[in-house]
Amino acid sequence: MKRSKKERQQLLNLTIKENPFITDEDLAEKFQVSVQTIRLDRLELSIPELRERIKTVAEKRFEDEVRSLPLEEVIGEIIDIELDSSAISILDVKQEHVFKRNNIARGHHVFAQANSLAVAVINDELALTAKANIQFKRSVKLHERVIAKARVIKIDEVVDRTFVEVTSFVNNELVFTGEFEMYRSNNR
Repeated sequence: MKRSKKERQQLLNLTIKENPFITDEDLAEKFQVSVQTIRLDRLELSIPELRERIKTVAEKRFEDEVRSLPLEEVIGEIIDIELDSSAISILDVKQEHVFKRNNIARGHHVFAQANSLAVAVINDELALTAKANIQFKRSVKLHERVIAKARVIKIDEVVDRTFVEVTSFVNNELVFTGEFEMYRSNNR
């Protein structure tokens, strides 16, 4: 059944509100139009692409959970978090993260992703890195996706410290490990 552009756009808007994770390809199939038509409709309706919609949903979900720093200060995108337990973030390595001469990511970006995840996982309004023992296992390159996983190993309330282990992977290959000793104010 051929719909008018206005009707299709109204249904498109409703469909994306109901399921923000639906792809342009699935929408094109549902409305029996080209992917390009869906993209043009989204542009006219100011509906962001799938990646931005996922990011927005994740930010809304985690903004009330992360206490130790604002979400926009986390390096990478948090995709899962359980305070004082574990967290996962993703960092897509782009041109601004790499050395121009060899397209290898600067180490401070990989470290920053791990360190900010170690801060974010702490259920406290103040969390600071007291000490870090890190090891880079291999270079990360342009266009690779780094998945960092943080795990709280120990909470020592006597000295207001939380110990967090972070491992970072590219395609299931370990690229970075870090053990972070985090100061927390203990205002839980």
